[in-house]
Amino acid sequence: MGKGGKSEGGEEENMAAWLVAINTLKIQPFNLPPLGPHDVKVRMKAVGICGSDVHYLKTLRCADFIVKEPMVIGHECAGVIEEVGSEVKDLVVGDRVALEPGISCWRCTHCKQGRYNLCPDMKFFATPPVHGSLANQVVHPADLCFKLPDNVSLEEGAMCEPLSVGVHACRRAEIGPETNVLVMGAGPIGLVTMLAARAFGAPRIVIVDVEDSRLAVAKELGADEIIKVSTNIQDVEEEVGLIQKAMGGGVDVSFDCAGFNKTMTTALTATRPGGKVCLVGMGHHEMTVPLTPAAAREVDVVGIFRYKNTWPLCLEFLRSGKIDVKPLITHRYGFSQKEVEEAFETSARGGNAIKVMFNL
Repeated sequence: MGKGGKSEGGEEENMAAWLVAINTLKIQPFNLPPLGPHDVKVRMKAVGICGSDVHYLKTLRCADFIVKEPMVIGHECAGVIEEVGSEVKDLVVGDRVALEPGISCWRCTHCKQGRYNLCPDMKFFATPPVHGSLANQVVHPADLCFKLPDNVSLEEGAMCEPLSVGVHACRRAEIGPETNVLVMGAGPIGLVTMLAARAFGAPRIVIVDVEDSRLAVAKELGADEIIKVSTNIQDVEEEVGLIQKAMGGGVDVSFDCAGFNKTMTTALTATRPGGKVCLVGMGHHEMTVPLTPAAAREVDVVGIFRYKNTWPLCLEFLRSGKIDVKPLITHRYGFSQKEVEEAFETSARGGNAIKVMFNL
């Protein structure tokens, strides 16, 4: 039905991409909840595919989240306000907005302490059992919809979600103008982390990956040095030497954007005494890594989970030109059954696909 079918009453029927079984997505009707006083109805215009979306499609699970019944997919999104609730003051019909996908409870200890990303009752787009945003329309709290600056496109607005991961990681690792950064992994999250680190002032960034094509993109986006590495853990010592030589000094902060035994071992070993390692990627549920030697060098290890209060800064980085995410959008598709299937196949293949984007 592409852009949405017609109901019997002649009104447009809201359609969405439903994950109904392993490797099976179907565009079907999606009934929206009533518009609350503090909600807005948004017509989706740009929705990106995330690695977690692909995990759900291929296995019906991502980490400890399991899809047990049909679910609307998608959470990287931006659109145009079509209706506002009675108490909404800061948005009007026609505003272009980027949506933060997680709704926290605002009552638990984590929320009250400002770390709402750790809320145990978080309702997050396309995280079971909560439906996502790859649909013609969604209803969402107005305070989680951020107006786009005039010079920021809807596609860039949708990119605020992955960019937020990099921004949150940089805040956790306290990146600044005196911080030399190593990034393990040049996939989409590694690349946005690199861009965020530069925007936070990191003077030198070295990025490593196993694929030449990804490293070439990282170099084009501004990495100071790129290093091709192997998947063999026996190569860690030699590769750490290459990393430290390329850095030309100590590695102050390492971001592991892959989350494997090998990448975390490399990050811990390459980071200078007193430095930090930030675990961003979650490739392995459990890892065996040399923590004791790292602890003896007082290397701090911090983790991240999603993000908090990042959209305003992301939009300012995009508005000011400090970060350009446009080169990351490599493939675009419309919203039809065939194109949805093709888009997810493209994203799952990887290769030269960095960010696959739907234009609705």
